[in-house]
Amino acid sequence: MDWRFRSLVVAHAVSAYGTYLNLIALSLFSYEVTGSALGVGAVMAVRLLSGVTAGLTAGAVTARLTRRTVMVATDLAQTLAMVVLALWASRTPLWVLLGAVVVLGAGNTFFNVALRSAVPVMVGQDDRARANGVLVTARSAATVLGFASAAPIISLGGFGVAFGVNAASFAVSAVAVLMLRPRTDSDGESDTGGDAVNDPGAAEGDGDEPASVRGGRLRRRITGLAGPLLALIALRGLDALASASHNVALPLAAHAAEPSEPAVFMARFWAAWAVGTLLAHQVLKRRSHGTSWGERAFAVGTCAMSLCFVAAFTGPPAPALIAAAVAAGFADGWTEIVYTSRLQAAPDRQRGRLFGLSATAEQSGFALGTIAAAAALEALPALAVVGVFHGAAACGALILLLLTVRRRDARSAEDRPPAGGEDRSSTSEEEGEDTHGTSTGASRLPGP
Repeated sequence: MDWRFRSLVVAHAVSAYGTYLNLIALSLFSYEVTGSALGVGAVMAVRLLSGVTAGLTAGAVTARLTRRTVMVATDLAQTLAMVVLALWASRTPLWVLLGAVVVLGAGNTFFNVALRSAVPVMVGQDDRARANGVLVTARSAATVLGFASAAPIISLGGFGVAFGVNAASFAVSAVAVLMLRPRTDSDGESDTGGDAVNDPGAAEGDGDEPASVRGGRLRRRITGLAGPLLALIALRGLDALASASHNVALPLAAHAAEPSEPAVFMARFWAAWAVGTLLAHQVLKRRSHGTSWGERAFAVGTCAMSLCFVAAFTGPPAPALIAAAVAAGFADGWTEIVYTSRLQAAPDRQRGRLFGLSATAEQSGFALGTIAAAAALEALPALAVVGVFHGAAACGALILLLLTVRRRDARSAEDRPPAGGEDRSSTSEEEGEDTHGTSTGASRLPGP
């Protein structure tokens, strides 16, 4: 990772800081404009719906335009939206607010899809896991700073200043991308992804093979790529649904634990969580040696994250709560890095669509989880709600883990050479392919 990528990470962290500051400011401002909790929910629903819709088209948009163009355009659009809100902060009509949240929701999705899918092009396939760790660490720090500074900025300068800070953060990101001009799009040869590198049909002409052989190989290739990735994306959406429960329930737990200073409770919790994400990056950087892990590591991390968040709502003493938050942050950072690196192992032509589908699954899960958790908290305690939601995520992770083990056993049986001879083609494919169905194009993934 060169200075150009690290500078881009800093600019993205600045943008993320403004985004998380704006999450609190926009929620309070929506209540001021609409005058009801239902209105706040409707505004947030419009923002999430625009993000979900953008995820369905993000892959096609990034394929038609360059990823750098998408990143700059979305940053500038969000800058303009926040400038409008900052100028009209005292007399903003509802239609202006709704237009701004549509731009924010869609812009955030388009930018993240373009950035995530461009990482292997910017740093290379071998360093993508480390680069994802740096991005996750920077965003975690920006999350804590954004949440912590929202209250003093709003109290001292009002919503206009908060929106102006957010606009400036988007402008910093746009200027950085324009000035640094990172290479975000592949030329079709240097970043093809593992499957293209190790595809036997790509190296040898398929025309000499019978149609039945080509068809069988194609079916195995599609099953080996699409099946695990779609299962991974589905679990990610379920994880987002579970995460919505603890985000909704945490203010209730903060008021119950420290009625006089709930903000201090939440700041302490999220600060410990951010420390955990930083530790996850450091561990993965040393254990993976620059390569990505796979479905099993993601499933195990999801189970651990769910258990840690549930433990944090059992009412433990302060030291145990901090330990649970650090562990939850570690598992959260672990799953984010592993998941992103796994999708980035796909060929460049598929990467944008995969991340667009992932964005749709994540935002749909979070939106549904927010509504369902808020309704459930009206009748059930926070521990019960968080336990049920995260229990569902843990069950999904266990199912993915079992499917991964069964698929590995099935592939081992299929690739076993027949008695009396050695299957050279099978052996050569194993040497060029990782243990999770998608090769990195560089080396085997670590792990059992």
